[in-house]
Amino acid sequence: MSSNTNPTPANGSASSPWSPFRHASFSVVWGATVISNIGGWMYSAASGWLMTDLNPDPFIVSMVQAATTLPIFLFALPAGALADIVDRRKFLIVVEVLYTTVAAIFAAIVWIGAATPGNLLLFTFLMGVGAALTAPVWQSIVPQLVPRQDLSPAVAANSVGVNVSRAVGPALGGVMAAGIGIAAPFWFNAVSNLAVLGALLWWHPPVKGARLPVERFASAIRIGFRHARNNPHLRATLVRAAAFFLFASAYWALLPLVVRTQIAGGPDLYGYLLGAIGAAAVGAALALPWLKAKLGPDQLVAVGTLGTALAMILFAFARDAPMALAGSAVAGASWIAVLASLNVSAQVALPDWVRGRGLAIFVTAFFGCLTLGSAIWGQVAGMIGLPAAHVIAAIGALVAIPATWRWKLQTGAGLDLTPSMHWPAPIVASDIEHGRGPVLVTIEYRIDPKDRELFLAALEKLARERRRDGAYSWGVFEDAADQGRMVETFLVESWLEHLRQHERVTNADRVLQETIQQFQTQGAPKITHLIAADRRPAERKLD
Repeated sequence: MSSNTNPTPANGSASSPWSPFRHASFSVVWGATVISNIGGWMYSAASGWLMTDLNPDPFIVSMVQAATTLPIFLFALPAGALADIVDRRKFLIVVEVLYTTVAAIFAAIVWIGAATPGNLLLFTFLMGVGAALTAPVWQSIVPQLVPRQDLSPAVAANSVGVNVSRAVGPALGGVMAAGIGIAAPFWFNAVSNLAVLGALLWWHPPVKGARLPVERFASAIRIGFRHARNNPHLRATLVRAAAFFLFASAYWALLPLVVRTQIAGGPDLYGYLLGAIGAAAVGAALALPWLKAKLGPDQLVAVGTLGTALAMILFAFARDAPMALAGSAVAGASWIAVLASLNVSAQVALPDWVRGRGLAIFVTAFFGCLTLGSAIWGQVAGMIGLPAAHVIAAIGALVAIPATWRWKLQTGAGLDLTPSMHWPAPIVASDIEHGRGPVLVTIEYRIDPKDRELFLAALEKLARERRRDGAYSWGVFEDAADQGRMVETFLVESWLEHLRQHERVTNADRVLQETIQQFQTQGAPKITHLIAADRRPAERKLD
């Protein structure tokens, strides 16, 4: 179970597509995750088909997809916080051991014929929890496997690997279920995860010394939310993602019923259709650089959404295998076009210190919409039929294109989000306990009064940076008795959190700060650090 969500290279690179495979760590982990993902996709295909045997009600069948995606909606953000604060390798090993155990237990249940709709949904949910806990961590370790110059092709290789497994796994699972028995794909899923465990036990990343203590879990989640709320590049990506996945979830949730009730096919055909989706995604991935250069990310997502709507129309009217295969091919190519563009947009919007949490928020939106959509479209199909449900979902996807057009993608691609480390260390009279706070930081500017409006407009952009990096309150004040004296203020939870701000400021932030300082007319701005007064015990006794 390697829960990769295919992060895609943020920009072009001179590196060869094969350059990441020169590094043994990447090659071993990549190969192991492909094997594990093949098992995961075999489980996905087999569980959907098994439910049509146990209970063919459209809503119940769609709940298999919901049980897979709901845990990621619930647990991805806490997992993202953990990805930023714990030893990622050890965390992955623990969760993968638990996942393998749960997968083996359910394989045995299916083998002895004790599977029910209830325990199928329960174990699918439990394995979904494992996927949710590891998804942000898998994305976050890629920079530890390759040097920076090979990062883009490494991320692209991960995308190809996931889609190769999507092409192979369902088809292999369908063949095994039809030829050996329905329990076979479930056993393969459990055994295949041993490849990932072996790779993680073999891999030993270099240990980096931390300059500051790790963030506390609750604080890390809170600051991750605050960063996302004040990151316009990430917010735009989330809006576009929600608009797409809510409607695209329809064919993922309803495909088992299309095969069984509309086409009267078996598990092998269902596996072939899922395999066709993956194979088309792999083929389309090869053309993505050219398409992105011709269309740009926004138009590419629009084209992918149009293709998804077409695929759902084909599924709506599919009464034989060829039309369903055509729908799968269109769906796979469209899916990778949209997902890759959205992934890039999320990646380039995030600095490294909050990457795990930011990607977790993206994954939460992604799978939250898949979960909600699966439940909605299963219910709609049960009420008005499969064809009508697909057609309505296709219309909704088309309407979403103009409705969300003003939120642009990949607007953070040109930003340098590496740490600038240009803030000087605070001057203090004595050592300050890390937990003391809150901390009030003031920056006093002297500007020409005629530049007031331009200065305030520039400072408003800086306010988002302060909040993104940890400030929970920000303001600007002007001296009523001294024209041109402006004071910026922001509050941080603790002294330690303010020290972390020093490490989070990026080169893009530095450029903005230098622009603001050009308004300064008298030397450098004056910076003051004020800490909430804490009376000492000896002083309290005098009361």
